[in-house]
Amino acid sequence: MWAGRFREPLDAEFEQWQRSIVFDWRLLEQEVAASKAHASALFAAGVLTPDETAEIRAALDAIAADFAIDSDKAKVRDHPVAEDIHHYVELSLVERVGLLGRKLHTGRSRNEQIATDLRLYVRKQIAMVVDGLAAWAAALVQLAQQAGDAVMPSYTHLQRAEPVLIAHWLLAYAEMLLRDVSRLRDCAERLNFCPLGSGAVAGATLALDRTIAARELNFTAPTSNSMDATSDRDFVLEYLQALTLVGLHASRFAEEITLFATAEFGFVNLPEAFSTGSSAMPQKKNPDLTELLRAKVGRIHGAAEAVTLQIKGLPLAYNKDMQETQEPAFAVEFVPQMLRLVARFTAALEFNFERMRLAAHTGYLNAMAAATYLVHKGVPFRTAHEKIGNAVRYALEKGVELGELSLDELRQFGEEFDADFFNSIELNATLDCHNVIGGTARDRVREALKIAQTRVAALMEPITEEAVHAGA
Repeated sequence: MWAGRFREPLDAEFEQWQRSIVFDWRLLEQEVAASKAHASALFAAGVLTPDETAEIRAALDAIAADFAIDSDKAKVRDHPVAEDIHHYVELSLVERVGLLGRKLHTGRSRNEQIATDLRLYVRKQIAMVVDGLAAWAAALVQLAQQAGDAVMPSYTHLQRAEPVLIAHWLLAYAEMLLRDVSRLRDCAERLNFCPLGSGAVAGATLALDRTIAARELNFTAPTSNSMDATSDRDFVLEYLQALTLVGLHASRFAEEITLFATAEFGFVNLPEAFSTGSSAMPQKKNPDLTELLRAKVGRIHGAAEAVTLQIKGLPLAYNKDMQETQEPAFAVEFVPQMLRLVARFTAALEFNFERMRLAAHTGYLNAMAAATYLVHKGVPFRTAHEKIGNAVRYALEKGVELGELSLDELRQFGEEFDADFFNSIELNATLDCHNVIGGTARDRVREALKIAQTRVAALMEPITEEAVHAGA
């Protein structure tokens, strides 16, 4: 591709070491699509005839078809000559159409090719991740609906805090996933500009109509600056950072399920289809899925950190360093599968509702509601907090719950206590006193569930290439 300037052959070991075909073979589909779009632009510029354009495009389609049935992709990955995926496609094209294949590189550079291929690849991956997030969010919402008014303890500092509806807890994770989708779609919108026609650095040397390739590839428009277009890898880093948050949210969910499935909590029965046993201890049922899920964020975050350091301090425009940004992007291809698995796992979860209700009903989780009762009686909150704190300490010493204290016992902490106190700290009353938007009051959670169902249903329609092009 570039040997005319050189007299000496490359060092054999260096030649193998610097090749990217061993990992960028994954971009063949994108390389073919971008090459077909470039052929259309060359036709419009008068470089290719109608017959030449049709022959090149048909040959490129055949290359893609061969790749699709080559299940292990070894033919591409282990090509003895090709330096990268661009070289491979060009060599394959020449094999099929002869010297005509060499005309396709007119007016373009590998710098713009890889910038285009990576954008197409990340855009496709984002659509797959969004599909996975939608499936998981749908499973969470369905589980929340099934839970109805069942209750559980909430926790702060991993200590029991207040009772909440199980549905409220599940919808918290749905909110995280909806934010993840928003971030990924923002990334897809920002990256959706076409570098083709940017040349190596200064722009194509032919008067190409750059809008032709942009339209054919469903980009919003051509990129605005050739130097930025060929050297921009912001979108790779942004994608990996957004995935890091997906991984963090998955890890938080995994940690809670792992804890809740222990005998000490006993809130959750692990689905056997997603658990394993012990080779030594016959009684074990281990939470392998959640443990792996908890760990995957390390690989994702590591990829984001790698790209951060790879592009730090790079001068404009293209540098070979950028080749190193590809493998981190490919290293997170497992995320869509991970999300599909956790969606099915979530749908199969079984709660021990009675165990969760008992945990929410004991341990003074109604203390906040008790303090609120005193506030309604005109007691300043700080004073109410102190009075209830003293009552809790007294109840602890007696080994009883707040509701088991007599009215006379309560009145030693304040004359404001009356017979209606006991109804105000019953479980449902404790839930329903949180009657604010976003609170765990039963009516509020029912409203939130309906809204979540609508929002998640909208996600079930995949983000298409056409939708991205339209700015969706």
